[in-house]
Amino acid sequence: MKIDSTEFGSITVNGDSYPYDIFIRLSGEVLKRKKRYSRKHYNTSHIISREEAEFIYEEGCDTLVLGAGQFKNLNLSPEAAEYFKHNDCRVILRSTTDAVTAYNKARGKTIGLFHVTC
Repeated sequence: MKIDSTEFGSITVNGDSYPYDIFIRLSGEVLKRKKRYSRKHYNTSHIISREEAEFIYEEGCDTLVLGAGQFKNLNLSPEAAEYFKHNDCRVILRSTTDAVTAYNKARGKTIGLFHVTC
């Protein structure tokens, strides 16, 4: 699985371009992010709720690379951060551009979530 590129409003993975936020499973499956999990708690999709963290997390993963947007506006709620810590899942939180590099260099069982705007 390789992320080819990102720019404001899109991300390209293995030659396929996505004009929305995505997450990548351990299997390499690319899915559209379910923003509703966080919006219902915070009225914004810029804070990852524990509920969304539970949806993102996959048994056996050891790292989540989190692309926080081109201007790094996406953050984990304290409850989401604690959830990943409790499950021994390291979180690498970077701007989406830097997160793409981190994801492509990652070793081990890595999942990713990438916010493609702000």
